Amino acid sequence: MINQFFIFLAVGIPGLIIDFSSTFLCKEKLLLNKHLSNFIGSLLMTISNFFLNRIFTFKSNDPEIATQFFWFLGISIIALFIYNSIVWIGVNKMNINFYISKMIGIFFITFWNFFAHYFITFH
Repeated sequence: MINQFFIFLAVGIPGLIIDFSSTFLCKEKLLLNKHLSNFIGSLLMTISNFFLNRIFTFKSNDPEIATQFFWFLGISIIALFIYNSIVWIGVNKMNINFYISKMIGIFFITFWNFFAHYFITFH
C-alpha cells in the first residue's frame, strides 16, 4: 500500500498541472468565476487521474471500466466538495491567496482520494 501511495502521488502531478493550468486559464484569461474555474480544473484533473491511476497506481485490468469510473467520479465529487469548501474558507474567511488555498485543499483530499479509491474503486 505504501508503494501504491507514492505512485498515486507521482501520478497526481500531471493532474495537478492540468488542474492549476486550466483553473488559471479559466479564471485569469477567460475571466470566469474563481469557484467555477476551480470546478473545471478539478473535473479535468479527475478524468486524467482516473486513467493514470487505473493503469499505473492500481494496475487494474477489470473490464468494468464504466463501473470503476462511476465510483471514481462519486469519490471525486465528495473530494470536490471538501476541496471547494477548503478553498472557499481559505479565500473568504482566512484571506489566504486563492492558489495557496487550492494547495491546502489538495493536501487534504489526497488522503481521502487514495484510501477511498484503494478500498472502493480499485479493490
